[in-house]
Amino acid sequence: MSCWLVAAGIICKESGGEKSSFEDLECWKKGRNLKRFVSGRVLPNLPKDEKYRLGDQLIRAGRSVTANIAEGYGRYHPKDEAHYLNQARGSLHEILDHLIEANDETFIPDDLLGEARELIDEVLRLLNGYRAYVLRRG
Repeated sequence: MSCWLVAAGIICKESGGEKSSFEDLECWKKGRNLKRFVSGRVLPNLPKDEKYRLGDQLIRAGRSVTANIAEGYGRYHPKDEAHYLNQARGSLHEILDHLIEANDETFIPDDLLGEARELIDEVLRLLNGYRAYVLRRG
């Protein structure tokens, strides 16, 4: 498998010229890393009563990022795929808002919020690059 830098994201392709799976998309891989970060580093900091409020919202938004990238990948038309990539962008911003709330309520420290911002920014950059690529090819 070889990879090319396309816009701001990396698109991996099989030697036959097509992506073999949404799992090859760097934006999906980094979105998955963000989900793991939230589950492993943020959720343990939430008080018990917030695990089913704020924690559930964080889990749902994180799942939405990768699920929308995957669903868009399965669409035939570039505009349809871009629509789902837009949904993933919205979910990334939702995660950031929930994390800011967690920080405001002193559930998570500033440094953890900073790490999360860096991960979110990376996913956004890759997602924006992939979206631009999708729209150009269409």
